[in-house]
Amino acid sequence: MNFIKKVWKQLLVVAVLLIVVAVILIVSPNFKKDPNEGKINFIINNNNVTAKMKYELFINEDGVVYVSKDDMANYFDGQIYYDKDNNQLITTSDTKVAVISLNEKTMKLNGTEVKLLGTVIRKDGIIYVPISELQKVYNIEVVNINNAVVTVDSLDRELTKADTTKKVSVKYNTKFISKTVDKVGAGEKVIVVSEKDGWTKVRTTNGKLGYVKTDKLTNVVKVREKIEKEPQIKGKINLVWDYYSEYVSAPNRVGTTITGVNVVSPTFFALKNSENLSIIDKASKGGAEYVKWAKANGYKVWALFSNESMKTVTSNILNDYSQREKMIEEIVRLAIKYDVDGINVDFEYMNMSDKDVFSRFIIELAPRLREYGIVTSVDVTAPDGSENWSLCYDRDLLANEADYIVFMAYDQHGVSSTKAGTVAGCDWVEANIKKFVGQEAVAKEKIILGMPLYTRLWRTDNNGKVTSSVVNMNKIEQTLPKDAKRTWDEDKKQYYVEYSSGNYTYEMWIEDAKSIEEKLNLINKYELAGGAFWEKDRETDDIWDIAKEVLQNK
Repeated sequence: MNFIKKVWKQLLVVAVLLIVVAVILIVSPNFKKDPNEGKINFIINNNNVTAKMKYELFINEDGVVYVSKDDMANYFDGQIYYDKDNNQLITTSDTKVAVISLNEKTMKLNGTEVKLLGTVIRKDGIIYVPISELQKVYNIEVVNINNAVVTVDSLDRELTKADTTKKVSVKYNTKFISKTVDKVGAGEKVIVVSEKDGWTKVRTTNGKLGYVKTDKLTNVVKVREKIEKEPQIKGKINLVWDYYSEYVSAPNRVGTTITGVNVVSPTFFALKNSENLSIIDKASKGGAEYVKWAKANGYKVWALFSNESMKTVTSNILNDYSQREKMIEEIVRLAIKYDVDGINVDFEYMNMSDKDVFSRFIIELAPRLREYGIVTSVDVTAPDGSENWSLCYDRDLLANEADYIVFMAYDQHGVSSTKAGTVAGCDWVEANIKKFVGQEAVAKEKIILGMPLYTRLWRTDNNGKVTSSVVNMNKIEQTLPKDAKRTWDEDKKQYYVEYSSGNYTYEMWIEDAKSIEEKLNLINKYELAGGAFWEKDRETDDIWDIAKEVLQNK
């Protein structure tokens, strides 16, 4: 009998020990030491990122909050840039560009000088940024709570607050046993983060994040709505470029309309071939009247800005920050002067080594234009591997920073080609769209598909030498012999013509309403932003009706 009692006692002890161990296993995770203890906690939009930061933030004697450049890049501006040549930091947001020289208590904000309490500094070899001084740059609110917690809230995000009904303990999590992270008195306000299963995640006035029972909250009020950005163009974009040289006035289109088009892009501005920055203002000749005509007909005007394929001039300007800044200031000035709705940047034939500085140009230009509601679009070629025509673009980055990226899907076979071929075969166009959204990682809703309103007539002599000439779409019928046989190419989605005359063989892959419709269908198939046509007055009239129907621009 004593033996049985002894065994029962031992089993009871074991059971108690197991219960204790179970309780410890359940409870201990909820009471583990805070890894951020002893550090200044950093709360960004109700997320505690302290443990994830590369370097700890710090606060100086003036209360200025400093965050390392690396952490700024991670959480606020992925393209924040330190210009070693000028010893200055350049940071951008949606509508702001800030330039701050090291150890100088001023910054240039969208071209205007602003005084600072703290400046960019170098500490232990690390560059630190005074984030509390950059609230206007990023449209954020930074609050320092007793040098223990720093909160950052984006002012374009939704914000909801509530009152507590009684004194409550804010818990680490929603487990039945959980440590208390803060205590809130009755009637105190908390920020509501989320709600689920009878628990609400809140942020207290002390900057602590935790959970309270939802029924302990009252007067839940949304104090700030999320700011939704409306696109300038609703629906598919249908753009046509309108080219003219610096030696003539802008096209006089008064009394005319273009069916289905919602954007016109006149070639208003271009770089001048000179040592120092100079921009040719072609809009000075009839540009104001052109804009007036466009807006009277409901068209947005995205003025084209070209580098005229001047590789050396472009490189010199892009690599000199002061020249690049002047170029941006001048483009903003001209855009405002002529009341345009967008700038279409058409920089072609650049050094592959200038890819990053071209991206910097767009990074710094787009916010300045966006401040005035002006759209930035960037023309790029197919990602085919050519150094000066293709590898000079970081398509993903350009698309992220600009509002749109325009794929100039033409000259598959161009003037320098030694082999006859189509200007824009549908199979080639589609393959490159797949590259844009695949290997180039460009968001499909940022891509505008550019299409040619011309083709080429190829001539091959008896020795096999190939030359070609441009034939506008509206000149094809009078260029080809009336008896020339047309064969449909199912891959290229074009009619092919071949004939002989004298000692030459002629070939043409025809661009017409049918071939353009096939390309337009790709816009809907891949859910792209829209289409663009190079260039006005090369087309046949039926093009615009087809574009309107496919893109559904009423």
